[in-house]
Amino acid sequence: MQRYVKDNKNFLYGDALVADTSQERQIQCFSSATDVCKQAVCLNVSPLSGNLQRKKHAENGREKNMVQQEEIVVKGGKVYAFFKRCFDIVSSFVMIILLSWLFAVLALAVAFSSKGKVVFCDKRVGKKGKSIFVYKFRTMVADAESNIDKYLTPQQKQRWERERKLDNDPRITKVGRFLRKTSLDELPQLFNILFGTLSVVGPRPITEAELDNFTPYQQEKLLSVKPGLTGYWQVYGRSNATYETGERQRQELAYLSKRGFFFDLKLIFLTIPAVLRRDGAK
Repeated sequence: MQRYVKDNKNFLYGDALVADTSQERQIQCFSSATDVCKQAVCLNVSPLSGNLQRKKHAENGREKNMVQQEEIVVKGGKVYAFFKRCFDIVSSFVMIILLSWLFAVLALAVAFSSKGKVVFCDKRVGKKGKSIFVYKFRTMVADAESNIDKYLTPQQKQRWERERKLDNDPRITKVGRFLRKTSLDELPQLFNILFGTLSVVGPRPITEAELDNFTPYQQEKLLSVKPGLTGYWQVYGRSNATYETGERQRQELAYLSKRGFFFDLKLIFLTIPAVLRRDGAK
């Protein structure tokens, strides 16, 4: 930056000492120095001003693109929770007694159809993030999980890990396909309900990998209630609603703001025709 200093009648302009030969020359020197100072100020301020301007635009852009998190209200108090648990115990115990003959028939069918355990224990995430094991009649070959690359292509494996559902899954046995179509493979979950790890109605019990499809806020709300044997997704969407489209998340979370004793009863009664119609069953 150019500078000037007045020293008696001489002027230091840049690195040259200018003699004061006339008043007119003095005025010219002052005028030139003033112009240089103005230019220097502009050069120093302009980049700063530009940075502030760009920063402001960036902040406005982030605010504009920020998606507002929709508030999720979880309904149901202590009275509801008490009667819900009473209903779970009584209904699951009665159903286990009444369907004991069916349990025996299905267990034999699974045992004779393929090698492996009759009941499959699937690790899921329960209330408050606690790990639980959900019981099902085994519908796949014994090494379906341990040797997954043997049966699925990379694309199928990726979809399975995301959705836990797969069209024409080659690991499913013939008996298993029938059990899945009729949802009879989930009958052992009545024991989960009796023991208190599941409820009759609630969000679907999901795996740790499936949790990644929800935001941290949604996860907190979803895991604040006990998962269920049936629920909003099973009745209104089932396999037709996927994580990829976002419909699965929406339906799972929709139950939280609607749940109540009468709404639970409604979902239970709607589950029966949904199962009979085999809506979205895979």
